Amino acid sequence: MNVEENIKNLIEKNDVCLFMKGTPENPQCGFSMAVSNVLKHLNVKFLGVNVLEDQNLRQGIKDFSDWPTIPQLYIKGKFIGGCDIVKEMFEKGELKKVFEEKKLI
Repeated sequence: MNVEENIKNLIEKNDVCLFMKGTPENPQCGFSMAVSNVLKHLNVKFLGVNVLEDQNLRQGIKDFSDWPTIPQLYIKGKFIGGCDIVKEMFEKGELKKVFEEKKLI
């Protein structure tokens, strides 16, 4: 399986998928920690994918989404954004609405 197929597979098989540096239990950057903490605060079940374990995956997710930074959050297959977007949506209550509409919380 190539990197793009692997990414598609992860996104399709998990309702909420966070490509991040480190793991939800041990984030390796502040931005990844912030998004992970938002999801935990909302009690959302999510898969944390550690891009630091695989350089091809790290570059591949940037190419896949055409988004230059990590973390990257996907909900039900749709790219939501990175740290700033997720935090802004959370602060405005929009993120919770998305999860409620998708029946994930």
